[in-house]
Amino acid sequence: MSEAVANGAATTTNGVAVAEVVARQLEVLLEAGNYDGAKLLLKPVQEVDSAEAIGLLPRTLQALAFRLLPKDEAIEVYEYLDPSVQQSLLERLRSGEVLELVEEMSPDDRVRLFDELPAKVVRRLLAELSPAERRVTAQLLGYEPETAGRLMTTEFIDLKEFHSAGQALEIVRRRARDTETIYSLYVTDASRHLTGILSLRDLVMAEPETRIGDVMTREVVSVSTDTDQEEVARAIQRYDFLAIPVVDREQRLVGIVTVDDVIDVIEQEATRDLYAAGAVQAGDEDDYFQSNLFTVARRRVVWLLVLLLANSGTAAVIASMDGVLKQVVVLAAFIPLLIGTGGNVGAQSSTVVIRGLSTQRIQALGPAMAIGREAVAGALLGVLMVLVVVPWSLYVSGGNLVVAGAAGISLVAITTLAATAGAALPLLFERIGLDPALMSAPFIATATDVAGVFIYLRTASWLLNAS
Repeated sequence: MSEAVANGAATTTNGVAVAEVVARQLEVLLEAGNYDGAKLLLKPVQEVDSAEAIGLLPRTLQALAFRLLPKDEAIEVYEYLDPSVQQSLLERLRSGEVLELVEEMSPDDRVRLFDELPAKVVRRLLAELSPAERRVTAQLLGYEPETAGRLMTTEFIDLKEFHSAGQALEIVRRRARDTETIYSLYVTDASRHLTGILSLRDLVMAEPETRIGDVMTREVVSVSTDTDQEEVARAIQRYDFLAIPVVDREQRLVGIVTVDDVIDVIEQEATRDLYAAGAVQAGDEDDYFQSNLFTVARRRVVWLLVLLLANSGTAAVIASMDGVLKQVVVLAAFIPLLIGTGGNVGAQSSTVVIRGLSTQRIQALGPAMAIGREAVAGALLGVLMVLVVVPWSLYVSGGNLVVAGAAGISLVAITTLAATAGAALPLLFERIGLDPALMSAPFIATATDVAGVFIYLRTASWLLNAS
């Protein structure tokens, strides 16, 4: 294969992703036994695209393609691979190759891999690591999952206040290759307490003889090892950091969390919230579409059974007030319309509030004000929809004022209640320490269904008695 063809794989063709183009060409070359051509194909491709392309190959070819990568590039590609592909490669590579691969991984990526592996395999790999890497890995595994301590890497550059800028630059040059990032440099004292931070730009611009203590920033934003990963993500987003330092209880610098890890956290949390909002039981979110059908059904049936039981309340309300429906049968025609509208309004309000909690806009507005706004919005929506529903109900019912009045009054009441519940319930969950996304749209819609049917039939009964 020519160099031009190989370079062609690094572009997109008719909007097709780079990885898909590379995967197709790579599969053809490997099946034909053209390993030199496969190496040439992968040479100009970015590591993340190589990882995705290998992941798209049949499992029988993944290990073969991975072995064609240069040693230093293979480590980076492996860290980008999907966890399921990483595990598959561990099973297919020789034990010596596996140990070398795991040994050279960055500590945070190694811990993420270990979280996916069986405990027996983790113990074996830990025992075979070098003492230094074993100690670092055990330290990170000792922190609670989904905290800064579990997410951080211990590969960072720390300086001392007495270092000159020239000395500091020499330290950066010497350690840059083995460090996660060099754009943020941290200053510690003799006890490793974090005392300041320095950007690479400030260091390069400083005179060589200038002391680090004279150019560093002493007001440092940091997180502790037990800080929730979502809070870490918010801090990096808020201050536009490329990395944030992590300190222990004694304020000693123990690691940093980089922005690339935070992006993974944001995706993970967003996926989890979306599943919760759809009343799908949370599990290993990233491999949901690779799970077998029994696992998929198990995750979804739990909440569906809960919702089924809750929906039985609607049937109970209708059964208890069947006398009203017998008097005016056409009332039943508007039940789906009213409860459907209430469910939709409640879902809109809960979505807005859950998103506001995630971005912390609700905290600035205040819970009471947020609920009040949604309640007023619900009432306004009800009034606007009455302009359509009342004429339609008069037409369908043959001019029956009881039906039109019950539909109109109930619609305003239901939309107001649904909007209030959609705003209040996620805030209540957040206040008591539960995930607001658990108060999902299906739950709010179900609760609104029961209340909506009750309001509608009670209103119709009152109007019938008054007429």
